[in-house]
Amino acid sequence: MSKTYNVAVCGATGVVGRKMLQVLEEHDFPINQLTLFASKRSAGKKLDYKGEQLTIQELTEESLKPPIEIALFSAGGDASKHFAPIAAANGVVVIDNSSAWRMDPEVPLVVPEVNGTVLTSDEKIIANPNCSTIQSVLPLAALQEAFGLKRVVYNTYQAVSGAGQAGLDDLKNHTTHKFPYSINDNVLPQIDVFLENGYTKEEEKMINETRKILALPDLRVTATAVRVPVANGHGISINAELEQDFDISNVKEVLANYPGITLVDDPAHDRYPLQTDANDTDDVLVGRIRRDDSVPNGVNLWVVADNIRKGAASNTIQIAEDMVRRELI
Repeated sequence: MSKTYNVAVCGATGVVGRKMLQVLEEHDFPINQLTLFASKRSAGKKLDYKGEQLTIQELTEESLKPPIEIALFSAGGDASKHFAPIAAANGVVVIDNSSAWRMDPEVPLVVPEVNGTVLTSDEKIIANPNCSTIQSVLPLAALQEAFGLKRVVYNTYQAVSGAGQAGLDDLKNHTTHKFPYSINDNVLPQIDVFLENGYTKEEEKMINETRKILALPDLRVTATAVRVPVANGHGISINAELEQDFDISNVKEVLANYPGITLVDDPAHDRYPLQTDANDTDDVLVGRIRRDDSVPNGVNLWVVADNIRKGAASNTIQIAEDMVRRELI
């Protein structure tokens, strides 16, 4: 019998936490015992997993210790900063969805298809990248391997679900509780807070995380992150300048053969990636592939993914699956 694991989901009642439960079930992750944690106000509530009603427990400093072996965190940055080191000290492997650990040089920042080989059995805290970064680095990694990368320009079209339930509520109810302006009939060129350099924190995340995941610390990257009135699924326009010349047909072949990517590129029949196509799927959809003649070796891509699923829950679980498969846990 294959080994099974004692798994905890921390932040189980949130949008991502609930999606984690769905993905764990769909992927048939080898679970012996599943424990759900959330804040004190959610303790005692129940969530379904494989037809069984599991009672949510309050996350405390005493929670994360053996027999728990793997803790999937989506409880926010403050909770991760506080509880992840405690869990790690108890020997629990933490895979964290917040931004708390992403740029820590001692913590791996992982998209399994791209850089899963950085994981070792010594890792106790692993960071899950920003949702928009995850879907971007898959095609960029494919291009990097085949042609080399010189420069990347991001323009994002990010769904309100990226802001959690409050973002979804603003779109549904025409309110401004989460966003500074109405998201209805607007696109908002602000995601997270503005920094002194004029960029937003979301844009800085994409820039820095891309460099770390691709192991290209000097890669020239810039980004503009925009919130759009779409419930779920991020779209990203990527303009990349490559080191080597290329043929568009070869670019399409490279992308189509990369793990985790589905090519959707048939302009003659109006086929290109849509948020509705990506909804509740694990793959990243790539299309609108065309040469950018304004720079040497330039190429344009349109990239779409489910930001709650691949951009958070699935990537987290795929990290755990990769570690289990390689017997690192």
